[in-house]
Amino acid sequence: MDVGVPTSIGPGRLVVDEADEPRAVLWLGHGAGGGIGTLDLAALAATLPNHGITVARYEQPWRVAGRKVGVRPAGLDVAWRETAPLVRQIAGGLPVVVGGRSAGARVACRTASSVGAVAIVCLAFPLHPPGSPDKSRLSELLAPEVPVLVLQGERDTFGSAATLAAEVGARRSIRVIAVPGADHSMKVLASSPLNASAVAELVTSSVADFIGEVENAG
Repeated sequence: MDVGVPTSIGPGRLVVDEADEPRAVLWLGHGAGGGIGTLDLAALAATLPNHGITVARYEQPWRVAGRKVGVRPAGLDVAWRETAPLVRQIAGGLPVVVGGRSAGARVACRTASSVGAVAIVCLAFPLHPPGSPDKSRLSELLAPEVPVLVLQGERDTFGSAATLAAEVGARRSIRVIAVPGADHSMKVLASSPLNASAVAELVTSSVADFIGEVENAG
């Protein structure tokens, strides 16, 4: 299902892959450098409906308009929040897990409370700009009061899995899973321990397990 979503900063778009018998909805946003067709987002949309999880991928208005540069974070949050009523309508009372990759993960963390999310999935959370560890966005990741899963590449220049895990520390509400050999785009080298298919499997199985745990805990 492909649905246009009017917002105060322009039309966005939801692409929904529905489970036959859904038990939860995963609402995902894209990053600043790519759309909803990236390896990880596409793998989740293709796989999770078979596990009873409807996946709704949201394309921000700037991307729908064909622009190459995204709007400022506040604008991303506005469009996301204004799309929440439609996502809740699609969910029909089922729990909604929010998330996204990179900039989309930041949006999900900043708005989780206001959209009523029960958990958050972060793919390649951009802890800091490459080469600028002093410009940390850790506060955004620590702000949500719901469980958070982070899948982070070992070679991510926006903050490696090891760096992110060290920054998060022992906080029980945040789980960091390292993606061996992966960079910020979840791409791997020929010499990496996982190939692209194995990365997709790690991402999808980890997210499916996480959502199942959240449901059981609730």
